[in-house]
Amino acid sequence: TAWRVLQLGGSELDAVERGCGQCEIDQCDGSVGYGGSPDENGETTLDAMIMDGNTMEVGAVADLRHVKNAIGVARKVIEYTKHTLLVGESASLFAVRMGFPYEDLTTQKSLSMYSEWLNQSCQPNYWKNVVPDSSKSCGPYKRPEKVTCEEQTISQRSVHNHDTIGMVVIGGSGTVASGTSTNGAVHKIPGRVGDSPIAGAGAYADSTAGGAAATGDGDIMMRFLPSYQAVEYMRMGTDPTVACQKVISRIQKYAPKFFGAVICANRTGSYGAACNKIPGFTQFHFMVSSPLLSQPTEQVVDCI
Repeated sequence: TAWRVLQLGGSELDAVERGCGQCEIDQCDGSVGYGGSPDENGETTLDAMIMDGNTMEVGAVADLRHVKNAIGVARKVIEYTKHTLLVGESASLFAVRMGFPYEDLTTQKSLSMYSEWLNQSCQPNYWKNVVPDSSKSCGPYKRPEKVTCEEQTISQRSVHNHDTIGMVVIGGSGTVASGTSTNGAVHKIPGRVGDSPIAGAGAYADSTAGGAAATGDGDIMMRFLPSYQAVEYMRMGTDPTVACQKVISRIQKYAPKFFGAVICANRTGSYGAACNKIPGFTQFHFMVSSPLLSQPTEQVVDCI
């Protein structure tokens, strides 16, 4: 969809918006758009961002409720406000002002995911150091009298419990745009915002260097601004694949078991990706369209 927009003369931002928006409509992988990844209350909320690498403008929304086209709303943040990020119910009210329909994001599928989770004593979840014991029972949780530390286990962050669409578009003149859209981590604590709508974390674009986007465990990845870092490596002349690998390696030092991947493309159209190798996730698949390819093509990299 994004490639077709470019071929028909649309801008790079148009391509990112329409490409990610198509994924929202298709509910890609159940982890983008409405009807997926219910939070602890059973509600689906959306995070998205879009970035213009010419002007460095960013539009983003987080914890967006009752509006399906999250990246479309993010684009309107750029076009009609002097802000960068709008959140929660207030972001939804802004969206309605901009002409987006206010509708339910819950589906039979997200409801059944939620009830199944409740039946499994709310496992897995994102609480720690609380009472009652969050590894065995549902809340409401509160602070204990004495604090003990819990180790984060790899099983809590399964490869299947969250994902994102991240997209980088390089125009014929070298203009770069990027964007993301996601419904976040499954069974997240209400109000949680991941890396996806954060500039430099979920995605980044700079037409003088390139663009990058990330997917995976946003709570860990956002601490390292991986997309910004990857673009800075490419600015220094680093090959896109190596730039992605260097970013993953930096995170590995602190969180060796994190789930995540980064895609990178420089302004001349070279691209690459990298991922962190953990059980069940040893390769990362991503799609590429370019004038050199007759159709969108799936690419695969081995995780490091």
